[in-house]
Amino acid sequence: MGIKGRVDKMVVLACEDCKERNYTTVKNKKTTKDRMELKKYCPNCQRHTLHKETK
Repeated sequence: MGIKGRVDKMVVLACEDCKERNYTTVKNKKTTKDRMELKKYCPNCQRHTLHKETK
């Protein structure tokens, strides 16, 4: 669910290695059509891994 009256949408980021959902962030649905991919720290893996947007 996004912020009322805005095109921003809350998304959840999950670790590629352990599949743990660690982070939430906001993305603009109009400018970013495809799924987000960020390199973030995973506390389960205890290292920086690629995190992808989940449903």
